[in-house]
Amino acid sequence: MILGRVIGTVWATRKDENLVGAKFLIVRQINLDYSDTKNFVVAVDSVGAGVGEVVLVATGSSARQTTFTKNKPIDAVIMAIVDKLDIVIKEEKLETAKN
Repeated sequence: MILGRVIGTVWATRKDENLVGAKFLIVRQINLDYSDTKNFVVAVDSVGAGVGEVVLVATGSSARQTTFTKNKPIDAVIMAIVDKLDIVIKEEKLETAKN
């Protein structure tokens, strides 16, 4: 899965008939501190996400497992809107050897 932020919408008036009614959103991948990366994906929205929201994106064959995307030509789907991240990082002291 990809953690990302919705940054825009793709409008496609002509598309495969199996995609009629699908909403295409541009999702920029983010790091755990919410900073942007350079990677992005266009994903079909199955949960009603909007611009600015942090979302989870499933890709590949997993993208075709939602009720809306089953058996459709979809490679990426927004399948969750993230409310918050709880991250626990154990900090370790690093010792450097003196020469």
